[in-house]
Amino acid sequence: MPDRDVIGEPGQGWRVAMATAENERGLTLRSPGRFLAAADRLLDLWRAEGSPAWARDRVADALIGARAYQLFTYAGASRALEGEPMGPESSLNKVFWSEYDIALHETALDLLGAEGESAHGDWAEGYVFSLAGPIYAGTNEIQRDIIAERLLGLPKGRR
Repeated sequence: MPDRDVIGEPGQGWRVAMATAENERGLTLRSPGRFLAAADRLLDLWRAEGSPAWARDRVADALIGARAYQLFTYAGASRALEGEPMGPESSLNKVFWSEYDIALHETALDLLGAEGESAHGDWAEGYVFSLAGPIYAGTNEIQRDIIAERLLGLPKGRR
């Protein structure tokens, strides 16, 4: 590779790659507005389906999760504005939103019943797309290793 194309210092490629991945996982993959809007749509769906008691806690979790994700993203943006790196906390963010996205869509499909199993419609399409979340941008299994080792200080290796 020509010297002009090297990013960072020679021998520091892994560090550059990890810094890039942390920023990708931290702020740019999912907009808080996307989850806030989806949670509001889920609340509307729950009400339209007669506000079944069995789904109340799941809908509440979706609303709380959207707001928590928004606040976590704002905190990360604030750190970035102050020049602080995202760090391994971005792994927490990635695991959270990817599992949250699936749970939100599963709740909607459960509310819709057999109608929700149709391959057509926003909820079904959103669900299928959500299944990729735990895989791309570093699988959740890898993210959990990063969390265990870099945030919790646990020893390296599978437990």
